[in-house]
Amino acid sequence: MKAPLAALLLMCLNAPAFAADNPVGFQTTNLPDTHNNRPLEMAVWYPAAATAKPKLIADNVVFIGVLAVPDAAPTPGKHPLVVLSHGYGGNWGKQAWLASALAQQGYIVAAVNHPGTTSQDRSAQAAAQLWQRPRDLSRAIDALLAQPEPFGAVDSGRIAVVGHSLGGWTVMETAGARFDPELFARDCSAHPTLVACTAYREMNPEGTPNGKEQLAADLSDKRVSAVVSLDLGLSRGFTDASLAVLPVRALVIAAGVPSADLPAQMESADMAKRLPKASTQYVEIRDASHFSFMSQCKPGAAAILDADVPGDSIICQDGPDARPRPIIQQQVITLISQFLAR
Repeated sequence: MKAPLAALLLMCLNAPAFAADNPVGFQTTNLPDTHNNRPLEMAVWYPAAATAKPKLIADNVVFIGVLAVPDAAPTPGKHPLVVLSHGYGGNWGKQAWLASALAQQGYIVAAVNHPGTTSQDRSAQAAAQLWQRPRDLSRAIDALLAQPEPFGAVDSGRIAVVGHSLGGWTVMETAGARFDPELFARDCSAHPTLVACTAYREMNPEGTPNGKEQLAADLSDKRVSAVVSLDLGLSRGFTDASLAVLPVRALVIAAGVPSADLPAQMESADMAKRLPKASTQYVEIRDASHFSFMSQCKPGAAAILDADVPGDSIICQDGPDARPRPIIQQQVITLISQFLAR
């Protein structure tokens, strides 16, 4: 490839996307919770009737953000809803690339920060309440159905949930999967180095009163009609019985780059085999790493991450000889768009 063309391609790949003919609005709001003392920060992208200049959202020294018009008026009519769940230690901005793309296609997209497991809140007490994560998504759905004015009206018959990593576990619970702490403990005794096991021990949900009972409870939301997991963890604690009768359509996407502590064959692929064949689609992206589902890193981001926490530059790494992360993510967007359209 000639140098000028290569430079142009890199500029295009690094530029935040914004379709002028499909403007995206953006707002953040807080969902109070006096009962459980678990207020939620929620970000919402939505189809907008806007002519104002867009601004960068979720952009910082490490990650490339996306363009949207803050506080824009929503477009009229009903829109399908997608609720996103971030991974352990992430936040709502890590899947902004996906939220923006779906909003341009006509979806209202909401993402919450799960207390205790975000980059901004690592409270051990909140993290231990793992069963609250699926409930966080239900609270987001409640809020969006009750408040059509700021973000647009939701088509209550088209509600999907999408989650990455621990967020993948969260959305599967929301869709109807049931977790068995005893089953998971036995599996972790056999595979103690899996990152799902080490993260679970760090969160320590069984160290809370009635933790096992809370985790084993039905945490599903019957309003959800489709679920997408992105290289999820903790799936080996799901019961065969609950997966076999999952009542919603499922798209399971796995990172194909070999991983010693989060192998696709022991997480995403294993779960997909236990789901109903007629309503499940499984895709393994050969050059995607676990972190390919997070925002694209800026030049120099790896050094910044390692200076803060040595080894964190792995967040910016995709597979060996991988396509650029924006191209991998475009494949993910296409897969999800086609799945939800069906």
